[in-house]
Amino acid sequence: MRTTTQITKALRPVNNDIYTTLGARWYEATDDPVALLRAEAGLRNPWVAKQIAASFGSRSCSVLDIGCGGGFLSNHLAKLGHRVTGLDEAQDSLAVASRYDVSGTVKYDHGDARALPYETGAFDVVCAMDFLEHVEDPERVVAEAARVLSPSGLFFFHTFNRNWLSWLVVIKGVEWFVKNTPVDMHVLRLFLKPQELTAMCRKHGLEPALLLGSRPKFGSAFWRMLRTGNVPADFQFTFSPSTRLAYTGFARKAADAHDLAP
Repeated sequence: MRTTTQITKALRPVNNDIYTTLGARWYEATDDPVALLRAEAGLRNPWVAKQIAASFGSRSCSVLDIGCGGGFLSNHLAKLGHRVTGLDEAQDSLAVASRYDVSGTVKYDHGDARALPYETGAFDVVCAMDFLEHVEDPERVVAEAARVLSPSGLFFFHTFNRNWLSWLVVIKGVEWFVKNTPVDMHVLRLFLKPQELTAMCRKHGLEPALLLGSRPKFGSAFWRMLRTGNVPADFQFTFSPSTRLAYTGFARKAADAHDLAP
């Protein structure tokens, strides 16, 4: 009988190596799905900032951005005055993120999201945007996020639903219609159904507070992308009532939570 580890290794792995060689393409490329990440950040970054302000007011918060990539969210929140730490396993991405940090204040760390190198209760906010679908054990990431959150802290997430429609649009659609899409940038088995993620949150003391679907805006920029394979600068995403494709949300740690260091 094969072990769980052997079975996992036999399954098709997600290609995370692509994030080690993007360089300035994080911010400049249009002929690459990284341009879709920039467009998604254009929708989500202000939303995350708004939710933080609604919970914490105008004070500066300590924020951890897990899987920060090129620093789209980290650098946005730092510009607003928050004390941000970005963590990623790709050294190249961290270098780019730091280079584009106009605030000069973000602390970029190399590390493993499944074993965060931070003290229990160290952050007011933890974010895992476009990240949970890139790891084999997302619950370990959620557990670590919960551990390093302070009581009343917020855990933000964005990921993809697991169904035939998300396979068709998020995986095959991007492969068909966006140039230079690498093989296995996403694999369906790692997508998370909303009920699975909310169950993980509750198991580790995080109560889901808000869940929104998201999708591309269907306008001239969308049709230009389909025609040319390039993502136009005016390509946009929008929130949606449906979580069939992708979803964004946050969960809150209880105000009276007491963490025990492992």
